[in-house]
Amino acid sequence: MPMPLYTFLEEYDLSGKTIIPFTAHGGSGFSNTVETIGQLQPDAQVSDNGLSISRNDVAGAEEEIRSWAENLGL
Repeated sequence: MPMPLYTFLEEYDLSGKTIIPFTAHGGSGFSNTVETIGQLQPDAQVSDNGLSISRNDVAGAEEEIRSWAENLGL
């Protein structure tokens, strides 16, 4: 997980909030990011409906991202 995000999650209290992870990655997917978010924000709900896209697929991912976002029900 990028250090700026790590620092943000350490410094802010997201208790009672839902965190929906999404990432563009170079091959590692979410790795341990979802678990780390849960450890840093134990009173927040970390959604298992995150989106992980390989950097090789980003250019053609617009429809996938749009569909994912629409299905979040926000």
